Amino acid sequence: MLKKNYIKEKLSNKKPVIGTWSIIPSTIVVDILSNSGLDFIILDREHGPLTFETAQEMIIACESNSVSPIIRVGDIIKADIQNALDIGSHGIQIPNVENTDDVKKIIKFSKFPPNGDRGFSPFTRAGGYSIENAKNLMNKANNNTLNIINIESIKAFENIENFCKFKEVDIFFIGLFDLSKSLNIPGQIEDKQIINIVKEIVKIADKYNKHVGTISNSIEKINYYKDIGLRYLVHLVDCEMLRDSYSKIVKSINK
Repeated sequence: MLKKNYIKEKLSNKKPVIGTWSIIPSTIVVDILSNSGLDFIILDREHGPLTFETAQEMIIACESNSVSPIIRVGDIIKADIQNALDIGSHGIQIPNVENTDDVKKIIKFSKFPPNGDRGFSPFTRAGGYSIENAKNLMNKANNNTLNIINIESIKAFENIENFCKFKEVDIFFIGLFDLSKSLNIPGQIEDKQIINIVKEIVKIADKYNKHVGTISNSIEKINYYKDIGLRYLVHLVDCEMLRDSYSKIVKSINK
C-alpha cells in the first residue's frame, strides 16, 4: 500500500485508536460510520457476507474520511490475504492464531521479499494501478501495512512472547469470548482469570513495542481497557449498534 496508514502513525506515537466491526456489506453504511470520527473500521470476511469487490468500495469510502480500513480474513489463506492487501486495506486481522508456524505463514503471505513471499503486481489499487510504482511498492507496502493477530486460546497466550519476536507482527487482538471458552468459563469475560491474562499480554507486548486490543460493549469498558494499556480499541459491531438503537425505541413505545 502506497497511501498513508492513519492508525499506524497514531499507534507509533503510543496513542490509542478507536474502531468498530463492520458486518454489513455496504459502502453507504461504512461511509456513515467513517464520518463519526472513528480511527479504523474492521471489514469482516470471517463472519460477514462480504465480497472483495464490495470490500474495495468500502475501503475507498473509509479512506475518503481518513479512516483506516482493516480486513479480517477467515483464515490463514494465501489468496485471501493477498486479495485483502491488493485492494488497499491498511492491515489484515487473522483469527485463531496459536503457534509460531501460523505466524510464519501470515508473514510469508502478507509481506513482499525479503520479509515474505507475497505475490507482486503493481496493477492493483494498493499499487496505484501503475507500473510506475513497481520499484517502490514492495518496500512501502512492507513498512506501511499492519499485521494483527487474534489471541483466542490459552495456547496462543502461552506463545505471546514468541509471537512478539516477529517484527512483522504489530498488534495482538484478544478475543475475550473465545478465550473464556478456552478457560472453560464461557461468556465470563470479566472473570479475574481473563483480566489477568489481558494485563499480562499488555505487559509482555509493551516490552517489544507491540500493541494490544480487544472489543468493548460500553464506554466504561473502552475507558477501562485504555487505562490498563490497550491501544487498539474496538467498540461493538455495526449490526448490533443499529438493531439495538431501534430496539430501545420500540421497547420504550410498547411499555
